[in-house]
Amino acid sequence: MPDHDTGDALIAAVRKRFREGLARIEHCLDQLSDDDVHWRPYDAHNSVGTILLHLSGNVRQWIISGIGGADDVRERSLEFTDRRRHAPEDLLAPLRATVQEADAVLAALDPATLTDPRRIQGFELDGVTAIIDTAAHFEGHVQEITWITRTRVGASYVFRWEPTTPEQGAPAS
Repeated sequence: MPDHDTGDALIAAVRKRFREGLARIEHCLDQLSDDDVHWRPYDAHNSVGTILLHLSGNVRQWIISGIGGADDVRERSLEFTDRRRHAPEDLLAPLRATVQEADAVLAALDPATLTDPRRIQGFELDGVTAIIDTAAHFEGHVQEITWITRTRVGASYVFRWEPTTPEQGAPAS
């Protein structure tokens, strides 16, 4: 059983990763046109719009349902087959709400329950694994959205972060 300090630290770190990931997604969407949000390099690949639908479903299923105990209402296949051209804000608003709800679930989570067994999406695992896997999955798709944004925007891409110290890669003064 994890100690509360370690469990609290893990939960706080994951909450921060979700918030920062969402901010990075919003930063990318601010640079993309509606056409860019629905662009896919090949028909079988995901667009940013598809990824946003998928992240909403994934975080809801794994954190809100799997960790928080809400009903699992996810229809995963629909996340990938919906080819309608949703307005970017109509895709982002549900993800914002999902991340906010997941944050509340994690904020209320008792660290003593992190090792409790759970069944999520047919997998048998504990809460630690579910939380870490979901955060890693989220981060992977944030990187995918960033790559698509950089591909579509090209040289006019605006970075969200710039190095400020030599250790971070800033030029020496």
